[in-house]
Amino acid sequence: MNKLEIQTDRLTLRPILGTDVEVIHRLHCLPETDEFNTLGIPENLQETHEVITPWIEANNAPEIRNYTFAIQHKTNNVFIGLFGLRLGPKKYNRAEVWYKLDIDYWNKGYATEALKAVLNYGFDVLKLHRIEAGCAVDNIGSAKVMEKVGMIKEGRKRKILPLQSGWSDSFEYAILETDVRG
Repeated sequence: MNKLEIQTDRLTLRPILGTDVEVIHRLHCLPETDEFNTLGIPENLQETHEVITPWIEANNAPEIRNYTFAIQHKTNNVFIGLFGLRLGPKKYNRAEVWYKLDIDYWNKGYATEALKAVLNYGFDVLKLHRIEAGCAVDNIGSAKVMEKVGMIKEGRKRKILPLQSGWSDSFEYAILETDVRG
């Protein structure tokens, strides 16, 4: 089992565990968090278990290429969301990040704090060259989070995200190891 933890002032990011299935299921079932998510609302706990099993296995691989973290609030160890860091081909030395927070923790700086910490981990520990992320064009909150940490909007992909509301365009963001981080 990988003992990796990323600490911030208010948060602990640690690899997800099988015992997290119920809190992850609750997060995935929130209509507000599903609005801009392509995963969809799971039908039951078993479906969530099937989704997270490969994530757990990847976290425990000898060489981790796909990290999935539980975000916990330090004050009470309450699960508040998920954070992913997926490494691309080694030749390109890049990764993609994603995050999903419980609605009760929106607009409090937690996503920004978690993203900053993961960017620092990616650049300072993993020695990545580039970290990318995307969001539905109507997901203003996520776009603001990426901009706050210094990610640059590089473009727009047309009708790429299959959301509940239909196909959505996506804004594409990135930050380089040499860029100023927010």
